[in-house]
Amino acid sequence: MTSALCAREDPELFFPVSATGPALREELAAKRICLRCPVLRPCLAWAIDSGQAYGVWGGTNAEQRAVLRQKAGSSAPARLSSAEPRSAAPSDAPTNPAPPRAD
Repeated sequence: MTSALCAREDPELFFPVSATGPALREELAAKRICLRCPVLRPCLAWAIDSGQAYGVWGGTNAEQRAVLRQKAGSSAPARLSSAEPRSAAPSDAPTNPAPPRAD
């Protein structure tokens, strides 16, 4: 947290009260700060893991984090180790593929 750029900013900037008008401008300003932040990825992973439903975390808003959780395969908080969503294996993919044959 000591390396997070948001720690030096007004916390209200990261928790806009709506998604229109001045609040939208605040959200965009918060996201610009996040994009320069050295802890963006762990911040986003923590926000997804802990199910943060409000505010800007790791350069995302609540709706964007919900999409990332959904893409990770669950509506519950996802266990992500980075800011990038995991790709789920197709449901018809074998769980234990056969080893390559030696001819």
